[in-house]
Amino acid sequence: FYDDAVSLKDWQKMGVLAVEMEAAALYMNAARAGKNALCICTISDCPFTGEACTAEERQNTFTQMMEIALEIA
Repeated sequence: FYDDAVSLKDWQKMGVLAVEMEAAALYMNAARAGKNALCICTISDCPFTGEACTAEERQNTFTQMMEIALEIA
C-alpha cells in the first residue's frame, strides 16, 4: 500500500497529510446493512516522513480514542 514512492510524492504535492484505509469498507458495509457507522481516526504513522508509533505507544496512548468511541456508542 505505501510502497509506491511516486504515489507518496504525488500525494504530498496535493497536500495529503494522512492515509486512512478502513473507513470506506466500514461505511459501505453499514450502508448495505442499513446501519449507522462512525469512524474515529487516530494517526499512528506517517508514510511521508517515516514517523511511526511503536506497538507499545499504540497500546498505551490510543486509550482516549477508544474511551470516546465507547461513550458515543
